[in-house]
Amino acid sequence: MISAATSRTLNGLGLLAICAVLLLAFYDQFTSDDLPCPLCLLQRVGFVAVGFGLCLNVINGSDPRHYGVMILGALFGGGVSVRQTLLHIVPGSGSYGDPFLGLHFYVWGVICFFLVIVGTAIMLIIDRPAGAGRSGAAPRGSGGFAMIAVWLLLALTAGNAVSTFLECGPGQCADDPEGYRVIDELKGG
Repeated sequence: MISAATSRTLNGLGLLAICAVLLLAFYDQFTSDDLPCPLCLLQRVGFVAVGFGLCLNVINGSDPRHYGVMILGALFGGGVSVRQTLLHIVPGSGSYGDPFLGLHFYVWGVICFFLVIVGTAIMLIIDRPAGAGRSGAAPRGSGGFAMIAVWLLLALTAGNAVSTFLECGPGQCADDPEGYRVIDELKGG
């Protein structure tokens, strides 16, 4: 079994990894002008859900329910990633977006969500819930990189919400987005 401090550190590192995935998606979106399709946006929702479970563990101490949120988020995002991969696996169907290190982002999504599920299962095995035989309560309010990661996830979540609204408007997103709908409408285009 691991200590509360080690649990918080591991959950903080996991949260930083989720933030890195979301930052990479944003970087690609803005530098390559590679707008996310609806399935890509849903995968981002899965990563945010995983991040939310990690945030709960960082702020309130580990709890099997928080890990459950992570698994549900990973299953949702993984299902969307697998669907998108299968849509593009048929020869001649094309692909969406440019590859990164030889694989498309949706294939990386399958890999990342799988790793989240494996990592979460390991944490469920080695981590005791806050207060279960530990000295002291959950590590509330202490600073450090884990809390910075919490704030970073909140900022990335807000950024994704704004970006998605600008891309899709209040309606359904285009299957193959070519621009930011709201900005184009404001310009009169």
